[in-house]
Amino acid sequence: MAENSFFPITNWSEDDKPREKLMLKGKSALSDAELIAILIGSGSRNESAVDLSKRILASVNNNLNALGKLSISQLTNFKGIGEAKAISIIAALELGRRRRSEDAVELTKITSSKTIFEIMQPIIGELPHEEFWIVYLNNSNKVISKSQLSKGGITGTLVDVRLVFKTALEMGATGLILCHNHPSGTLIPSEADKQITKKLKIAGDSLEIKVLDHLIIIEANYFSFVDEGIF
Repeated sequence: MAENSFFPITNWSEDDKPREKLMLKGKSALSDAELIAILIGSGSRNESAVDLSKRILASVNNNLNALGKLSISQLTNFKGIGEAKAISIIAALELGRRRRSEDAVELTKITSSKTIFEIMQPIIGELPHEEFWIVYLNNSNKVISKSQLSKGGITGTLVDVRLVFKTALEMGATGLILCHNHPSGTLIPSEADKQITKKLKIAGDSLEIKVLDHLIIIEANYFSFVDEGIF
């Protein structure tokens, strides 16, 4: 066999086969490419599933968050990836995103702006459009609920002040935290962001429901009005 010839996974040692490696050594022993190779099952005539997975990962600089944003059509541009394999990759990464969200919810007591970021980033941090959410808290700063208040285009979203406090009163919330994302990736609050924060704070004060913070959330970072001294 020539030195550069394709060497199929079936001919690899047991330790080098992704499925067998997972069984023998555990899931943490596998690279990202090996885990994706298990999802897609096989490569093409001239490329193993692992090599194909490495090539896909290289196209997004080995960033799983970026991989999770690829569409079916973008994935099927890779030779060896049909619709079924593309769907498997997308479904697996979406499950991972939802798991992160559920894990974050376990951090029910809010102790800092970072805690809120960890709860809300998996929900709104990577969206292509803007959403405005409210996190409702009890008097121990524990999360009662979180709910989407509005969903808008990339240019902005509308906020219904009455609905915010109607929900808070129904839930018996004594505090709330405002959260919205900036699909543009900027962490600079707009004048509209500042105005709606002020409007909600004034309304909350009259009802003895404190607006404790307002977070702007992007993929890997956030802006806290409290931390930055805007409140």
